[in-house]
Amino acid sequence: MDAILITGVSSGIGYGTAKVFANQGYQVFGSIRKHQDAQRLKAEIGSNFIPLLFDITDSNALLQAAQQVTLMLEGKELAGLINNAGIATSGPLIYQSLDEIRWQFEVNVIAQIAVIQTFLPLLKFRKSPTSKPGRIINISSVGGRIAAPFIGAYASSKHAIEGMSHSLRRELQLHGIDVIIIAPGAVNTPIWDNESAQNISRYATTEYAKPIQAFQKYFTHMGKQGYSSEVIGKFIKKVFETQNPKARYAIVPNPIPNWIIPLALPHRWLDKLIAINFGLLPKRQLFK
Repeated sequence: MDAILITGVSSGIGYGTAKVFANQGYQVFGSIRKHQDAQRLKAEIGSNFIPLLFDITDSNALLQAAQQVTLMLEGKELAGLINNAGIATSGPLIYQSLDEIRWQFEVNVIAQIAVIQTFLPLLKFRKSPTSKPGRIINISSVGGRIAAPFIGAYASSKHAIEGMSHSLRRELQLHGIDVIIIAPGAVNTPIWDNESAQNISRYATTEYAKPIQAFQKYFTHMGKQGYSSEVIGKFIKKVFETQNPKARYAIVPNPIPNWIIPLALPHRWLDKLIAINFGLLPKRQLFK
């Protein structure tokens, strides 16, 4: 039975992915931050799931979790590490607090690297030309390539994850370990339900009050139309098991308007289209 570790499995993409892998016979170690989630997840995901209680920003807890996994592997190695845990903050960058932006990067970038550094020694290294080394999958976002307004800190953190992943993949060729980016578009996940993402009342007295309301309405709608976490989980498992995977995958509902066209448009055109949709620019200025 191959073993993998997934961070952030209490809900959302992590939960769906843990469920898919466990149901297909993998031993799944999954990080949670709340003790009360452990029994619930064991019951819902099944006996192949092993909860690990740690916060990815806590270096001591990471080391303890690695020791726990080492003991439970009983001499085996991890076949994969899926970096999924993350947060999303929102707001105009000129008003968002620096502490909040720092925390966005601490969780979505620094802690991801800490997880990799801590658990990399447990991954399968290439020992011979015929051996099958482990893989790392980093969960990015459409925001890692297309930066919408009012999620500047989040989009920046995902751009950073993509740059880090490409660099790390080139470094780990020495050990045969592949690093793959998977960038979901709209997903029906609670990541945007947290207080920081939803508390737009902080900006009610700024010039962005109406545009950020339009932004929230748009993202709420997109989330409801997004893929379920298990659909994303099945996609992640398919990529994980692909013999010669690409370096990066995007899984986006309605990809033509939500992915292909935005990437193909010149930046200035996309700027204006986004501005009109969120009330940041009068329509008469579209082609000026």
